[in-house]
Amino acid sequence: MPGLSLKGRALKYLAAREHSRVELRRKLAPHAESPEQIEQALDDLEGRGLLSAQRFADSMLHRKAAKFGAARLQAELAQHQLPPDIAREATQALRETEFERAHALWVRRYGEIPETPEDKARQMRFLAGRGFSGDVIRRVVRGEGFTHS
Repeated sequence: MPGLSLKGRALKYLAAREHSRVELRRKLAPHAESPEQIEQALDDLEGRGLLSAQRFADSMLHRKAAKFGAARLQAELAQHQLPPDIAREATQALRETEFERAHALWVRRYGEIPETPEDKARQMRFLAGRGFSGDVIRRVVRGEGFTHS
């Protein structure tokens, strides 16, 4: 993208997908003359409604909620330094659907209640690695909500 202004670069990134302010700052840094220049461009984009923490959070959760638990997604949101109210609201919505999302993922991956302790441990590790809570993992692996089709 030689010759593009900082705003032009930022718009190109935002056209592909929503970005957080932290993410755009990192991507624009090699092309800026000063940190102030970056902040000015980001402030302008925010002021015009082209850069939004709320839209970024909604977009990220929409892309990743089916594969990951609330703890993992909360950690990812924290890396982007979103305003506390936006992160808290997003995390609360995730916790309310955590069992359903973990169950759907478990059914796609395994589809049957484990018969051996080794299988149970493997299934639990799979869900834990994706950030689901211990209580939800135990309920899913026990077979709550599971029906044979």
